[in-house]
Amino acid sequence: MDVETTQLAPKQYKSGLKPVWCPGCGDFGVLSSITRALSVLGLRREEVAVISGIGCSSRIPAYLDVYGFHAVHGRALPLATGLKIARPDLTVLVAGGDGDGFSIGGNHFMHACRRNTDLTYIVMDNQVYGMTKGQASPTTDPDWEAGKLTPGGTGINPFQPLVIALASGANFIARCSSSDPNGTAQTIVEAIQHPGFSFVQILSPCVTFRPEQRQWKNLVHPAPVEPTDDPARAARRLLTDDAYFTGVLYLGQRAPNEPVPKQSRDGIAALEEEFKVAST
Repeated sequence: MDVETTQLAPKQYKSGLKPVWCPGCGDFGVLSSITRALSVLGLRREEVAVISGIGCSSRIPAYLDVYGFHAVHGRALPLATGLKIARPDLTVLVAGGDGDGFSIGGNHFMHACRRNTDLTYIVMDNQVYGMTKGQASPTTDPDWEAGKLTPGGTGINPFQPLVIALASGANFIARCSSSDPNGTAQTIVEAIQHPGFSFVQILSPCVTFRPEQRQWKNLVHPAPVEPTDDPARAARRLLTDDAYFTGVLYLGQRAPNEPVPKQSRDGIAALEEEFKVAST
């Protein structure tokens, strides 16, 4: 990858691959927001790495002309954490969906918040497993009838990503809508600039299996309160959340986790010496 010296336009962060998402998918707007944010920040392509897991939203790295890695299901966050620790000079983004991030990846999500490594996690939440034909996901409402698998609804309370992120120690918490690409881009800029683990939930409709989500653009609205650095105040605000407010909720003040990588050993001989068994 050639080193760039001039600021790039948003379209210059896109690869030559055409997205295969369904027409009208909210992820198109998210992709646009990410490229706008990178342009606003003036980042060179070789300074950015995007890691993803499995799912429609996790195709994002293929559509960007930056460093990227398509990880296995639910494991994008530990991989990204390791990358950021090894290469603190990189701007590391993680892209995923509600199934990948909050089901098989739920444990990693909580501990990534707790570790507070300086990376940005962008989750495109459509409350359904879109790539595997419309099953209920962790954030699906309990009464949504998802075909033959859950004809009467799941009957299970949905996962609350913002609540879990706050309780687990995320340093930046926000919600956006894919129908507002400019506002979402600005929030991603703020998330990247804020030190520590930043979590951005983006309401991104699945028009194929949840066509009713087209109405989200009419339901979302700016949060009625300003961001806070007080976790107790943020928690109280979440108690009155109608699931459609957008904007930054929480700006934590914890210092990011920045462990210093150990120096490499001087050759195989030094490594073998550490494991030598003393003779009796």
